[in-house]
Amino acid sequence: MAAQLVSKSERAYIQASLQATPPLRGDGRGLLDFRTVLLETGVAPLANGSAKLNIGKMPHEGGGGTEVLAATKLEVEDVESGDGVDGGRVVCSVSWCAIRSIQLEPIVQLTKDSSPSAYPHLSSNALDELQYDLTVILQQTIGHPSLHPQNLTIIPRKKSWLLNLDAVILADAGNAVDALFMAARAALWDTKVPRTRAVEYQAPEDSQTTRDSASAMDVDNREAIPTASGFDTREMARTAADFELPDYWDEGEVLHGRERWPVCITLNLLPPSHFLDATPPEEASVPLRMHLMYSFASPSTPKLQSMRLLGPGELNSAQIKSYISEGEKYARELFNALESKLREEDVRRNVKARDRFAQR
Repeated sequence: MAAQLVSKSERAYIQASLQATPPLRGDGRGLLDFRTVLLETGVAPLANGSAKLNIGKMPHEGGGGTEVLAATKLEVEDVESGDGVDGGRVVCSVSWCAIRSIQLEPIVQLTKDSSPSAYPHLSSNALDELQYDLTVILQQTIGHPSLHPQNLTIIPRKKSWLLNLDAVILADAGNAVDALFMAARAALWDTKVPRTRAVEYQAPEDSQTTRDSASAMDVDNREAIPTASGFDTREMARTAADFELPDYWDEGEVLHGRERWPVCITLNLLPPSHFLDATPPEEASVPLRMHLMYSFASPSTPKLQSMRLLGPGELNSAQIKSYISEGEKYARELFNALESKLREEDVRRNVKARDRFAQR
């Protein structure tokens, strides 16, 4: 996302290599090849859902690549007197991992005051603009009403869940937006909404009168005295005043419609060709980049959630239409691969959670 500084000669060399026959890239990949993608869910124990994703990690050196950590946290909001919205709401934010040395000990902080490890070459103003741009892209796409989960309501018109999605860019080695959306989708997929049970305290007005009159009756008739608890949870959906969290082994239910969460595919345009998963020098050498966010709730009818075109170049409507069609094909392949990995992680996480609950 943040362009790396390259010289004119280096830019010309990279462009000539990409447009050669056959095309040449610095790491030997084809134009449509992704680097290795590593994904793990459940990396933040205190979050309701979390994921860590790496694109391009060097297998022999054990480091490198673009790395993003995403986590979700649910908070209770009051609809009547607070900032809560009936049905719940989703708030996204993007930051980076800043490392500051204090007393010769490295301390990792999520601040903008110190130099972030992902973007050490950027000024504070450029960091603010970058953070704002990434947050807006994520919020406008993930927070769109068409993707809103239906199970963020706790008590209708009284209490609801606020879903905070926080993404931290730990390192940027190119293609940060695609990595950001993949990590966000994995964290939302992993999110568990705690099950709630409505509770209301009722104190019947005639309870004391009934007991006083019953005391004069025969002992054998005492069974007729109503003994209902003050906490009745059978018919409280309309009059509930509060809620409680029942204990389940799986820590809650998944977000409704989690299959709809979008993926992003970035087309790096160097007309007449284009390529995927650019490295920082490649990103700085192309005149245009197109971000396409696709949702595949229905495999037969994918939906283009949003689109961004960055750079000084120009495209006509026919070219844009062609690139959107190509991007849908790439996004579907990325979606299918990510979906398969997420289901594998589901099996791994659920087995561990069930075994841990059984040992309590």
